[in-house]
This record gives sequence, structure tokens and C-alpha cells, in this order.
Amino acid sequence: MDFTADSLLSRAAHELSPRADELIHDVEQCLRREVPELWDEPDIAQMTRENVAEHVIALLFGIEHGVEPRRIDQPAADAERARRLAQRGKPVTAMLRAFPLAHGRVLDRLLEVLPRLTTDAESINAATRKLIALSIVYMDRTSETGVLAFQEERDRRVQWRLSVVNEASVRVGTTLDITRTAQELADLAAEHLADAVTVDLLDTSPGEEPPAKGTLVVRRVAQRSVQEGYPETTCPEAICGQSSDPPQQLHRYPHGSPSARALVTGRPSRHYLGPSASMLLVPLCARGTTLGVAQFFRHHKPDAYGDEDLLLAQEIAAGAAVAIDNARRYTHARATALTLQRSLLPHSTPAQSAVDVACRYLPAATELGVGGDWYDVIQLSGARVALVVGDVVGHGIHAAATMGRLRTAVRTLADIDLPPDELLTHLDDVVIRLSAEVSAQTDTESAGDIGATCLYAVYDPVAGCCTLARAGHVLPTVMTRDGTADILELPAGPPLGLGGLPFESAEIDLPEGSLIALYTDGLIEALDHDVEAGLTRLRQALAQSSTSLEATCDTVLETLLPADRPHDDVALLLARTHTLGDSQVATWDVDADPSEVARVRAGASEQLTTWGLEELDFTTELVVSELVTNAIRYGRPPIQLRLIHDRTLMCEVADAGNTTPHLRRARIFDEGGRGLFLVAQLAEHWGTRHARRGKTVWAECAPGTPDLFSDSAAVGVEGLPEVV
Repeated sequence: MDFTADSLLSRAAHELSPRADELIHDVEQCLRREVPELWDEPDIAQMTRENVAEHVIALLFGIEHGVEPRRIDQPAADAERARRLAQRGKPVTAMLRAFPLAHGRVLDRLLEVLPRLTTDAESINAATRKLIALSIVYMDRTSETGVLAFQEERDRRVQWRLSVVNEASVRVGTTLDITRTAQELADLAAEHLADAVTVDLLDTSPGEEPPAKGTLVVRRVAQRSVQEGYPETTCPEAICGQSSDPPQQLHRYPHGSPSARALVTGRPSRHYLGPSASMLLVPLCARGTTLGVAQFFRHHKPDAYGDEDLLLAQEIAAGAAVAIDNARRYTHARATALTLQRSLLPHSTPAQSAVDVACRYLPAATELGVGGDWYDVIQLSGARVALVVGDVVGHGIHAAATMGRLRTAVRTLADIDLPPDELLTHLDDVVIRLSAEVSAQTDTESAGDIGATCLYAVYDPVAGCCTLARAGHVLPTVMTRDGTADILELPAGPPLGLGGLPFESAEIDLPEGSLIALYTDGLIEALDHDVEAGLTRLRQALAQSSTSLEATCDTVLETLLPADRPHDDVALLLARTHTLGDSQVATWDVDADPSEVARVRAGASEQLTTWGLEELDFTTELVVSELVTNAIRYGRPPIQLRLIHDRTLMCEVADAGNTTPHLRRARIFDEGGRGLFLVAQLAEHWGTRHARRGKTVWAECAPGTPDLFSDSAAVGVEGLPEVV
């Protein structure tokens, strides 16, 4: 029988059609060997099988019925399958290699049939040429359709991935909070990449149970599911057959588990958990350190994770890891600065009768960190007390360290009883020297000028007055017993560290029960109101009735500060004044005559009997004798003796002279020089304070006379009984 090329091909296709399943199987085996990447994932393998079967059947049908190659109906899902390959990250070369291989196998089988249908070599040659041309046209058309669909999907996926990465850079790491940053990562991934996400970080908190040998202890800091809450049936661990761990709970990765390997090796991985479930494990690595593992689960979506999904997860996780590491470093630095700050602040206020105090320190919001605000209460001679509030410019550990230096300097200067304006002058010099030292350092973190403000107040409960001076600090507020709260108008002083400008002090009367509030600018300044509004709210808060000074402190903070942490750190010091009445103070004017010593000594002894302090009679008589004698011999009139009965007995002798007495060791044959030595041994404390005119030498005596004469050699004094 004579065949044309078309009829011969039609007959060959007709002969081969009943055995199409064998041909399809043959093509599959060829592709499995030559293009294994199309078979390494179950769903892609199933799609490839369907694609091979439909193309083989369509090609045989077209050849059998003489359909033009360009008119052979391609499988309806052909373009969609190409898109799925792009979605799964398969290379386009795999598809381009598969087409000619598959067509080659079909051509081989058709060519094997032709000699069985005819022996006419010319007809076989014509049919072969016709078949090759037809196959090339069909393959080109199929390849073109697949490549266009693949590239379109590829471009769309690239744009989508870039948009997700860009969105991640905006949404993840908005704060310096570790937990919130991890939750932002989980929320973003659950929206675009996963049905469920967990974020576990290695637990390095002090005080926690150490990891057992062969296990890794992590803390679940964030998780997110496409469904509300974290029910057991939808929890990622339930899909894997593991137990669920609630947020912020510690759990262990068993040795050799995929999660443990990801932590140890720092390498991401993909895992198939079942027909409709897959998982990505992506270590969170930043600056060469593995911080934890992010786990992405897909169990509602039909597509398993592919290489491009893993790449996208790595990109998102890399940015999140840097943000988490930044938050971790900041948290550590902030905790260190806060610990330093709190250790440098007074843990308790000294016992004294001049004022009742309540104080607070609040660090700034997380973004700013700990600052250099401080407060202090310093006990002074004469039952007086110094109240201090200061603010160092800047935040962080350097500001806290500078605060500690300045607080120490203030206490040292206060110990020598300097007036407030002179104390600030000396403190200004200290800041200038510190700034010069810091500026000379090469460490860029600590380099820079140092600036600070300070308010120093000294309250005298005997006189019922307060002397204040400020260096660029906000004005204090005073509320009297009638409920009137006013801002104290004090002379303006420059901030510390400028140098060359004077400081002035002001003296005000503070009746019994007055409330004075010292604070830093963080209390009254805020983003939603100006300083004047803050001062108004402060006065209103102070005027509210409260059960205690501590409650007043809390009321002030609740009224003026936002619910979350303030935008700047805050120091607040409240002091309610007390006065010492005439029954606690005795005063004698002394003439510059040595015979006056006996009179005032007798008067002091009489006053001690009135106060019930007879056990201090010997000590007080000796101290009074020495101090009054020194004032008569070396000082200038007028001379005054004052005894103050508070928690201890204070003896003060004032004169108009400016000569400061000094303690020295007398030699054996010296006739004088032992008076102050005796005072120093008998008194708890003693010292000298200078006023605008003259000075006051004071000594503080407490019950319990020191046993001076038990061992005179121990104190280096020869023949003390004879001296006395």
C-alpha cells in the first residue's frame, strides 16, 4: 500500500495510541534520569507526570488526525504548570531540557513504527522529515508558551519578594525590644510566607537553669498562627507530632533534631512533614553569632516550600536577626547603665529631723536609655540638711558615670559646709576639668563635652529658712500648709561646665510643714505640652491631699508622666520641713574674756540637766571649754555658744574671725595644741563652717562617753590626765 507522509504518520500515531501509557512511562523514566530536579518534590513530580501524559496524548492525537502543529491544542494547564515551576524556584533550564528530551522519546517510538507499516524507503524518509518538522514546530510553540509564563511568574515573584523584603525592613525592628522585634518577624511571615511561625532564642538569662548536656535550651519569644490563638490542632508543633510550648517558656531541642542542627551549624533547611505540610528552619545569625531559630510552617497551603521560599525566609530572618542583636546589645547596655545609675543613687536617706523626704528616679523610654539625673539628701552640721537634684546632659552609661562623679563631688563639697553658691562654683570647676579629660580621650564613645544642671538647697530647721542656688536647673516648687503652691523665683545661674560666670543664692523662709519639690526637666517637659503647662499640672498634683509623702510622690508621677515610660529620665525629690523649737535650742552670748568660760560651761551643764542628758555632761563641758577658749584666744567678737538637742547633741561656737582651726599632734613639752585633739576624740564629728562673716566651729556628741584614758599611748598623747 502506498502511503503519503501525512497518512503514514497518521497510521503510525494510530498504532501507537493504544500503547500511550507505555510511551508516557518511557518518557517519565528518561526525564527522571536526565532532569532529576523535576522529581525531587512530590507535588512537582505529580505535576510533571500530568504534563508528560497530556503532551504525549495531545501530540499523538494531532498527528493521527492531521492537525497542523500550530493548531494542536496544548494542555490547558500548561502555562499554569510553568508558573508553578517558577513559584517553586525551579530553573527555567529544567523545563527547556525536558521538552526536547520528551519529544525525542516520542519521535523515537514513532520512527520505530514506520518500518512496520511500509517498506518504501522514500515514504519513510518523507514521513520522517515531516515528523521532525512537525515536532520542532510543536516543541518551539510549547517552549515559547512555557518560557513566557515562567518568566512572567518569575518577574512577579521577584517583585513580590522585593516588596516583602522592603516591608520587612520597615515593619521588623521598629523598637529596641527583643520580644517585640521577634513578634514583628512572626507577624510579617504569617501574612506572606507561612501558616504558622515560631521564633526561639537561645536562653542566656542569668539565673536560669543551665542547659543539660546534649540539649540546647531556648526561649520561645514569639509565635503566630493564621488562626486565632494557638490551639493545639493548629500549632506548628502539633503538625510535627511535638508538644506545644507557650510564649516565653523555656524548652529544649533534643540533640540531633533539625532545629538543634540549625542552631549548631547556622545553616537553613527545608523539611517535608507530610502530604500537605512543610517546614523551613532558618537560624537567626548576626555578627557571627547564632541567636536562635525561626521556624516557618505551611500546612494549609497546597504548595510545599521551595528554594525561593527558603531564600526569602533567609533574607527576612537576616534583617530581623540584626534588629534582635541590636536590641539585645542595647538591652544589655541599658541594663548595665541602669544598674550603674541605681547603684550611684542613694539607697536610703540619712536619719535626720529637719525634713521628711520621698524621692523617685525613673529612666527614660527604651529608645533613649538611662540618663544622668540624680538626687541626694546630705546631712549637714547644725541639724541642717542639703537637698540636691541634678541632670547630666546625655543618656547611657557615660552619663550615668558622670552623674556618679558629680554626686561624689557635691557630697565632698557639702562636707566642708560651703554655701550653695560657692559649692556650685567649685562644682562648675569640676565639670570643666572632667570635660577637658573626656575631650582628650581618643575613645569616640566617651569623647565630647560634659554638661549638667544642678539645684542645691540647704534647709536650717533652727532658723526655719532655706538657702538655694541653681546652675541652669529648673525652678523648684514650694507648697505651704494652706495649700498654696508657687514656683520659687531664684537667681538664674549658668549650666555647669561653662565657667567664668557667677552663681547667686537666695534665702527664703519655710514655715513648719512646708513642702518643697525639686525635680529635673523630664518631669515637666513632654511632647504634648510645654513647660508652663507642666508646672501648672505639678502645682495641682502637689495640692491634692494624700496620706503620706510617698503617696504624693506617686500622685505627681501619675499626673505628669505618660502611662508608659517618660521621654526623658526623671528625678523627683519631695521634702516636708520641720523646725526645732526653743525647747531644743539654747544660746549664750560670750564676751571675749577668759572668765566667761566657766559661766558658759556651767550654763551648758545646767541645760543638759534640763534635757535629761546628764551622761553627756563631762564630754560637753570639755568640748564647750575648748571651743569657747579657742574662740576667745584666736577669734574675734561677737562670740556665741549654741547647743542643739536633736538626735544628738550639737555644740556650736561662732565668732567673727575667719581663721580656720586645724588639728595637729602636740609634742610632749608643748603647753598648747591639745584642745582640738581632745574635741576630735570626744565628739562623734566635728568641723568648721564659714559664713559671709566669721565662722562656726561645731562638734556633735552622742550618748556614751569615749574611754579616752584606757590607753593614752594608743592615741599618741602623753600624760592626758595632767592635761585635763
